[in-house]
Amino acid sequence: MKSIISAHYNDNVAIPRPIAQNVDLAFRFSAVAICLAAIDLKAISPRYPELALAAIIFLVAAYLLLTTLLGYRTEEREQHRGITNYLGCVDSFLLGVGLVLLPFSLITSVAVAIVVAVRAVALGGAGLLTGHFSLLVVGALLTLGAMHQTITLHPQESVNIMTLIAAPLFLTYVAWRTYLRQKLLTAMVQELNLKNVQLKLNNYKLAKYLSPSLRKAIFSGKRVALETQRKRLSIFFSDIKGFSELSEELEAETLTSMLNLYLTEMSDIALKFGGTVDKFIGDAIMVFFGDPVTRGAKEDCIACVSMAIAMQNRMKDLNLRWASQGIRHPLHVRMGINTGFCTVGNFGTENRLDYTLLGTEVNKASRLESAADAGEILVSRQTYELIKDTIYCEPRGNLRLKGFKEPVETFTVVNLRANLGRMEGQCLEHSTDGFTIFMDVDSIPHMQKQRVMSSIEDAYEKLRKDIEISTVDDFKIFK
Repeated sequence: MKSIISAHYNDNVAIPRPIAQNVDLAFRFSAVAICLAAIDLKAISPRYPELALAAIIFLVAAYLLLTTLLGYRTEEREQHRGITNYLGCVDSFLLGVGLVLLPFSLITSVAVAIVVAVRAVALGGAGLLTGHFSLLVVGALLTLGAMHQTITLHPQESVNIMTLIAAPLFLTYVAWRTYLRQKLLTAMVQELNLKNVQLKLNNYKLAKYLSPSLRKAIFSGKRVALETQRKRLSIFFSDIKGFSELSEELEAETLTSMLNLYLTEMSDIALKFGGTVDKFIGDAIMVFFGDPVTRGAKEDCIACVSMAIAMQNRMKDLNLRWASQGIRHPLHVRMGINTGFCTVGNFGTENRLDYTLLGTEVNKASRLESAADAGEILVSRQTYELIKDTIYCEPRGNLRLKGFKEPVETFTVVNLRANLGRMEGQCLEHSTDGFTIFMDVDSIPHMQKQRVMSSIEDAYEKLRKDIEISTVDDFKIFK
């Protein structure tokens, strides 16, 4: 199979090497047969025609053997291509000489020209056809000039029997070889299409381990090597508070389902805002903005914090879903975000690479996440300065973070400034021991608002009566 697929290249198409060699060989035998049939041995050597025949046969055999050995012993494609074209030029030139020296009939001459044309087209297309025909004409003209004679055709002679046999056989052989080549190329195309489908499936599976931005950068031709660079990035860390304790209470299937749903929802939000999901560490998530695609440090930072706000909002929906499945305690996520210069790139070995980032600013983001309260988004001063015009934050004070000598000024993210007015007017959220409420007036169906209001009034009456009873008891104790 390797010998078949090994190809001889020309300007237009790749010709499998054995086909090129066999077409060359068939062409030479056909041309030699036609020329031998046209030779008049008595005219060449009236006294020793047998000796002339032996000499001609020896020369022809030597030429065929030499050209065959040159074609088959050459392994390199470019070298084989050059030798094949060179020998083809020699063949055409010699046939031009033979058209003048031998008493060819008109039909025989046309048959020789057709054989030359078919061979040239089969092996090299229009370019080779022009070159071989030019050499055919040059050979004939040079012979005419050297012999001081004109071309003499013999239309009255009977057509050479060998021409009627050799020319059609050669044309049939070339057509058959062309058909085989077409079948081979079709089979190769089908095999390549199958491999292409398999490659796409494998790429799809591997793509699950990469973020879309990183995958796009790699597939676009970006060089993958042990290289790093310094960039200003926004780094995000998050984890679920109390998840380890919860994992001891739940069955493995329930825990796996919860974790996979949580990671899927959070990663979808990260990708929506253009973040690069670096890794999952249990229930912890690491995301960064600014590489391999960046919109500028300020826009990257705003996108990072906006993503964190969207994640916290999404957690409310997830807690409602899990509550309906019997999960008693709501889960709360703590988040930390920092912005600064980091070393980002491929770390590892030549055989195993990890695309991640390192540096003090990365450690600071991780420590901010550890210092955050449940449901809190804690950001550094560097991040706050970039987002303060777009996102409202409240000072959290200076915190001493593990691994940092100096206290770190921190801020708690509240919400996008564009949403603050809407939250104050249409949303209500409060949570304490024995009481949790979150109300979004715009999301309550109009037909359900009366029932919601009745529930709130009932809760109000119960609280009012309990307060009155507690006040009376306190007054008696005071007296």
